[in-house]
Amino acid sequence: MYKVITSFVDLQDNNHRYHVGDIFPHNGIEVSEERLEELSTDKNRRHKPMIEKVRERKPEVKKEEPVVTEDATAEVVTEETKSTPRRNGRKKADAE
Repeated sequence: MYKVITSFVDLQDNNHRYHVGDIFPHNGIEVSEERLEELSTDKNRRHKPMIEKVRERKPEVKKEEPVVTEDATAEVVTEETKSTPRRNGRKKADAE
């Protein structure tokens, strides 16, 4: 997709008038790669770019938060396990 950066009349499209900020080409008109290059560079009658390529944004993907279900395994913290030192994520008794 291209955006108009300099107003111009497109002589190859029935004198269609483009204004700054318009989308080029209008209404799904098909344009050749050569025409896009001509209008996006200084290789045209006015010797300056008329359009520029617009970087299309990728839709944002929302990361979902994990859902904990009732059948999920979870460690229960009690007074006994709370005070037991751990090594590498295991209780002291398991580590020895």
